[in-house]
Amino acid sequence: MSVYAKSALLGPDWFNDVRVEIGDGRIVGVQTDVRAAPEDTQVGVLLPALGNLHSHAFQRAMAGMTEMRAAGRESFWTWRNLMYRFLDRLTPEQIEAIAALVFLEMQEAGYAAVGEFHYVHHQPGGAPYDQLSELSQRIFAAADHTGIGLTHLPVLYTYGNVTQAPLTGGQLRFGNDVDRFLTLVEGCRAGLPHSDSEIGIAPHSLRAVSPADLRRVLQAQPDGPVHIHIAEQLKEIDDVQATLGQRPVAWLLDNADVDARWCLIHATHMTDDETHGLARSGAVAGLCPITEANLGDGTFNGARYIAEEGRFGIGSDSNVRISLPEELRTLEYSQRLRDHERAVMVKDEGSVGHALYTGAARGGAQALGRDSGEIATGKLADLVAIDRSHPTLCALRDDQLLDGLCFAAPDRLVTDLWSAGRHTVQQGRHIARDQIIPAYRSAIAGLLASV
Repeated sequence: MSVYAKSALLGPDWFNDVRVEIGDGRIVGVQTDVRAAPEDTQVGVLLPALGNLHSHAFQRAMAGMTEMRAAGRESFWTWRNLMYRFLDRLTPEQIEAIAALVFLEMQEAGYAAVGEFHYVHHQPGGAPYDQLSELSQRIFAAADHTGIGLTHLPVLYTYGNVTQAPLTGGQLRFGNDVDRFLTLVEGCRAGLPHSDSEIGIAPHSLRAVSPADLRRVLQAQPDGPVHIHIAEQLKEIDDVQATLGQRPVAWLLDNADVDARWCLIHATHMTDDETHGLARSGAVAGLCPITEANLGDGTFNGARYIAEEGRFGIGSDSNVRISLPEELRTLEYSQRLRDHERAVMVKDEGSVGHALYTGAARGGAQALGRDSGEIATGKLADLVAIDRSHPTLCALRDDQLLDGLCFAAPDRLVTDLWSAGRHTVQQGRHIARDQIIPAYRSAIAGLLASV
């Protein structure tokens, strides 16, 4: 397979008339200043496709259901209660259908891979399925159907809060002790859908995992990605500090060997010292700007983090809206609104769109344990093509394209996408769209009928 692009981003620079050759899911050759050949798939602009580093797929089906104000103050915590009630009705078949829709939408938005932070493991009430990994297998089936690259992140969730209260209500579907969790991880490892799929672990948060259990699971899983929710909410910080004696990020940096395999999801509320420590650790800050705005989480310490050369990637988290450009622009605009400045998320000088896009490409690949993030020989063929003829982009030079994509573009600019060489989006449509959309509608009809 070969792809010819009129313009392509190779490393930090733009080149014209580029051919990318693909074999066994990887890039096996890159040529510049060539002519298109009849066998080439011809595209306008070719970019390294991003990995979506944080998703809870099932929450996509809740989109639009929680935007109401009741008596009292609405917050992340009232939203969470609604989410627990929603998930307590989901069947395995519905979870698979929802995940397939989400993965399709991600690929049509320009994501070639996803980190599925998967914490719904059991039946309503907490009894395990006959196959402990039943619901992970449903995620795998959705990934297989859509062709998306998958880093599966089974979640360890043991307690109801940082004081180690027992699980209740919807949380019962999440619960495992360390021994059963490790059994679950090994069951998942045996069933991954593609050769480029990865398995990691996700101790949910310092609210849901004890320090002792965190140490045990890290000792048992010395390799692969480690993702954790951290410092998303001010109440969370206060609760962790009251119980563990430190703020969440500070405690984690002091009590775990946080390094390049870690991804700290949100890390919204950090002191300057914590920001420095996270940047120096080599870990990735997993930012989910649309969800963080939707839930009223707060604003990431972006300017300081970039000044410290911290690594970051983006995720769609609750999947209330799946839009790669909007994630990037929301990240930058949150910084502008807080600091009353422009062009914040770039160190020194240069294009903000370039810094956002390429930074998220590198950081997302690292967080997912995925050998991608740039167009180069030997890398996985995670590629996305965008329509340069669109009125938003047609007047821009190559070195302005990523600014146009991040700050001016509509959602539907993706023409083609490859996930490890699987050409899943063609002419702007996912190749399995006509099967996945009706299956999703049928699943939701069944879900609504059960209410």
